[in-house]
Amino acid sequence: MSEKRILVTGANGFVGRALCSALRDQGHAVRAAVRTRSVLDDALPLKSEGVSDEDVVEVGDIDGETDWSDALTGVQVVVHLAGRAHRIQDKAKALSAYRVVNLDGTENMTRQAVKSGVGRVVFVSSIKVNGEQTHGRPFTEDDPPGPEDPYGITKWEAEQVLAEASAATGLEVTILRPPLVHGPGVKGNLLRLMDGIRQGRTLPLGAVRNKRSMLGLENLCSALSLCVAHSTTGTYLLADAETISSRDLVQILAEGMDRKAKLFSVPVAWMEVAAKFAGRQSEFRRLTGSLEVDAGKIRRELGWAPTKSLEDGLLDMARWYMAAKAA
Repeated sequence: MSEKRILVTGANGFVGRALCSALRDQGHAVRAAVRTRSVLDDALPLKSEGVSDEDVVEVGDIDGETDWSDALTGVQVVVHLAGRAHRIQDKAKALSAYRVVNLDGTENMTRQAVKSGVGRVVFVSSIKVNGEQTHGRPFTEDDPPGPEDPYGITKWEAEQVLAEASAATGLEVTILRPPLVHGPGVKGNLLRLMDGIRQGRTLPLGAVRNKRSMLGLENLCSALSLCVAHSTTGTYLLADAETISSRDLVQILAEGMDRKAKLFSVPVAWMEVAAKFAGRQSEFRRLTGSLEVDAGKIRRELGWAPTKSLEDGLLDMARWYMAAKAA
């Protein structure tokens, strides 16, 4: 594999840290784009990932005006991870706020990348572009987009901007749509779930038999590394080889945390009624609905395969969590 100069945006994030390390291990020259140095200094010792101070570039807030010139100089491939993912309570403002980063920020970065001579952009989108649930068959790349929330909508809009740039300029664009990513360093819902298990909370998921696709951090990094190396333009769905129910997810995490899984069974129909009255239908769907992903295309075309099973990845995450709590 020939060495490439690769810019990783969002390098101080959950995925960015692991990807910088993986790419460095493969012999690539990695440049890490971060919003601010204070975030880097306080939260991410990138030196431990093999990235020197001179290869860290502060770009400020990501929007339609961000200056990427220093970050892009001499770069051949951009892996664009940076984006807005956390929820905004004010629904009236949510879509415009997501668009500033996920759409305008991506369009601006892509325009400057083309001008700078970058040959390839690998964009991490989301399975939310396909939709929130599956019913009897997994999502594939051939399904029509069906994003429902501002995050999924703006990721789909960014995909279209990238496709237009590719058609107009010849820029190679590879788009990956992962489901929920798990692994050491995780935040958000999975971290809160592990908090609940550690605290001994009893969860009403004993009767849930759904099928959810997930993606291990190690497996995502292996796919991204493959896309960096391959000259290809296209969209690929990603997932671990196995699916899991919400009930089994709790049980595996509890095993890795050396805790007892405290579950009780409530009819799913009752949970649905309660969620409706509480205005928490979206959370109910994530806990009880199925979301299956078919990653066959990237396996066939690029030869990708998960390097770690779903169960092993979850156990690793649970053990990391307990070690972090004990530190």
